Amino acid sequence: MLQSLQPSELLLEIVVRSDATTSIRCTVPCSPSVATSGAYGVVYKARDRRTGETVAVKSFSPQGGLDDDGQLDALAFARERHCLEVCRGQPSVVQLRDVAIDPYCSWDKYLVMEFVGRRTLRDLIFCRPFSDAETCALTRQLLAGAKAIHGAGLIHRDIKPANVLIGPGCTLKFCDFGDATLATKRTSRNSGLQCLHTAAPYEELFVGTLRYTSPEQLAGNRYYGQAVDMWALGCVMAELLTGRLLFTLSETAEEHYLDLLDLRDCDIRSEHSPAFGGLPGLSPAGREVLAGLLAFDHKKRLTAEAALEHRWFTEAADSPAVLERLADLAKKNL
Repeated sequence: MLQSLQPSELLLEIVVRSDATTSIRCTVPCSPSVATSGAYGVVYKARDRRTGETVAVKSFSPQGGLDDDGQLDALAFARERHCLEVCRGQPSVVQLRDVAIDPYCSWDKYLVMEFVGRRTLRDLIFCRPFSDAETCALTRQLLAGAKAIHGAGLIHRDIKPANVLIGPGCTLKFCDFGDATLATKRTSRNSGLQCLHTAAPYEELFVGTLRYTSPEQLAGNRYYGQAVDMWALGCVMAELLTGRLLFTLSETAEEHYLDLLDLRDCDIRSEHSPAFGGLPGLSPAGREVLAGLLAFDHKKRLTAEAALEHRWFTEAADSPAVLERLADLAKKNL
């Protein structure tokens, strides 16, 4: 049952209906450093009274009842719950602990998840650009997460640094599956190959974040597949190297698509490429991976599994010195 808001702290009593009726009491300062908000809900740091474990509680409380906003929030809750359930046990995805519904207001729903930390990959990118070796180590984790998500038959559809949590040791975990959807195998009429695409055309409503949206989505293709996540990962990888947002000028989908058309003519694999300032610190192998992730034609784009088999990742393991630097940086920003 939700209790009243106090001036200095937020008290939540959540009745969790699982094998045994239990409860979680969340007592956290009501401040931006602890509570964060997203497109569909607010996340609070909490304590599980059963175990003493620190958890994260995502609240879905539609303001408008059964109007369009309320339906969207309910859909986001269902999507995120399903995605987290099918990704149980995946170390690169935030883990679902329980689901709670307010018995006095069925519209108020909560996802109880492991508490990874308050910081995201966006916070680290703003600290400084990363070296080739550091970017390789971080991208390896991101690709492992994408491989797990895609292996579960999902498309995240909103991969970006702000949706990647940072835990101790600079471990990365994907979160915020409110825009995710199921993918299904569909045979291409041109190549005869089977690729994971959507079972039905997607809604015309824009989904995701513009600056990480793939060319095929911007072009109006409503049967896109898991390759849209790989494009977004390419954008994130480039941001790791530059320390800044990859695309900042375009304000509309049409303008952004025109910007991507200019990028299509750049050979990212060449060290003389003007794309992203030339990326002088990126190795030839790293350039091959980035070019594969940012292939304009989605049929030529690397999958997560194929990318992890690239020589950039297979020729050498991440060095202890690199991992220690990343862990220290994460510790300073947690």
